[in-house]
Amino acid sequence: MTDTTEKTSSYSYYALTLLMFVYVMNFLDRQIIYILFPAIKQEMQFSDLQLSLLGTSAFAIFYTFLGIPFGRMADRGSRAKLIAIGLLVWSLFSGLTGFATDFWSIFACRVMVGVGEATLGPAAISLLADYFPPTKRATVTSIYSMGIAIGAGLAAIFGGILYGYGWRTAFMLVGFPGVLLAIFVFLLKEPPRTISIQNDESYSSSDWKKLISNKAFICLCLGYAFLGLATNNFSIWGATYINRLYQIPIPTIGYWAGILTLLAGIPATLTGGMIADWFRKKQRGGRMLYGAILSAVSFVLWFVVLFTDSFPIIIGASFVLLFAALAWLGAAAADATEISGVNLRGLAVAIYFFSVNIFAYIIGSNLIGLLSDRFGATQNPVMMRYALLVCPISCLLAVICLFIGSRILNSENT
Repeated sequence: MTDTTEKTSSYSYYALTLLMFVYVMNFLDRQIIYILFPAIKQEMQFSDLQLSLLGTSAFAIFYTFLGIPFGRMADRGSRAKLIAIGLLVWSLFSGLTGFATDFWSIFACRVMVGVGEATLGPAAISLLADYFPPTKRATVTSIYSMGIAIGAGLAAIFGGILYGYGWRTAFMLVGFPGVLLAIFVFLLKEPPRTISIQNDESYSSSDWKKLISNKAFICLCLGYAFLGLATNNFSIWGATYINRLYQIPIPTIGYWAGILTLLAGIPATLTGGMIADWFRKKQRGGRMLYGAILSAVSFVLWFVVLFTDSFPIIIGASFVLLFAALAWLGAAAADATEISGVNLRGLAVAIYFFSVNIFAYIIGSNLIGLLSDRFGATQNPVMMRYALLVCPISCLLAVICLFIGSRILNSENT
């Protein structure tokens, strides 16, 4: 067993910094397509559903389903090398998107971006769980999760800046540099696992059944899947919605969306984990109760964003909504690793990611794109509001699931 001194060494913080930077590249490559939706739509004459399929489903198909086998690999093999290979793959194909000529070539590139990015989540969180002691895991995971806010913010800013140079140039400039970063990750030292897995009996093919039969874990996955649907689709469709409804240029939207994401997201991911740990000290189900509170706040703010005609109010509500959208990440990952136990961390995180991504990228985004087309939102932008009602409804369902999960964990502790 590794001790606390090893886990809190300077090298542990170097690993945390490097993995957070990889997460930045992960979200930069993943989300830059959203700010580029109008340019791609104009050149390619795609429908909103086609944009959704390219921006989310093409990416999520293998990202989602490969997360579980990659999670198993993370529990048994070299996590650093797994991430490095994935980073190389997703960076290459993100850059190659700029050379695509039609729907299917873009689709294929996005599929491979998803394949590469599927390696990161389970392996990185498993690594961090062995670099740091249990008392710091939600906080450390939150620091790592700052990569989401920074990556999403830079995607909006760079996407807006590069918009005038063409969407193809944008993909090439943000994708290919990740190849160099893969070298540093490949050289990252693999820490000793908290408890070594000695043989197949300690990690059998039926272990996933132990997780999906755990009521608290089911509530965690469902609750954060519903919340993830709403938060991810704010990023996916937000710029397009504002551009259509208010006729604000994409570079301007990209700049302000990036600034708001950075200003709200960085403190949210940093303090979110610490607040979640404070809730956890009060009660066993404290982190999930915290998630339920954030879901309730998001439910209210979605209606403000969708049904006010005051753009300054939308900006203010969006700022708080972005904060709430990122403040639960550390809590969710920490609960997933705690509920699962040592030997199933990677698999548990993979199933949790699987749930969130199925709901956010395959169900939610495509449903919104389909409703947007059916409601004629391209010609009548106001109708896009009603397509986006999927998001506050999803937040309400998240409140219910996470509150029930919190009660279950509290009862198990008594």
